[in-house]
Amino acid sequence: MKDPVDHARTTRPHAGESLKDGTNAPGLVAVALAVATLVVSLYFFASGQPDTGGVTLVIAAVLAVAGGAWLFMRHRRIRSRELAYLDTHPGEPRTPPTS
Repeated sequence: MKDPVDHARTTRPHAGESLKDGTNAPGLVAVALAVATLVVSLYFFASGQPDTGGVTLVIAAVLAVAGGAWLFMRHRRIRSRELAYLDTHPGEPRTPPTS
């Protein structure tokens, strides 16, 4: 099993995790779309279109929850792999989790 911690470039075990791991891309895209949709929703509310603003606000909330859940699950997978690695390599230094 490959060591999930990048010892060469950082002393923090999970620094930059969400950008280095390409499988986090769907979660990051969903969160970015949620922010953009939230801005569009605010525009519709400000321009006097509360129905359209409400629909886009619901879409933004769904995207934010889905993206956050994706990132949370990916982080949990990485953390479990890290703990499994440390269990199989008892001589490795154990750093406290920063996340």
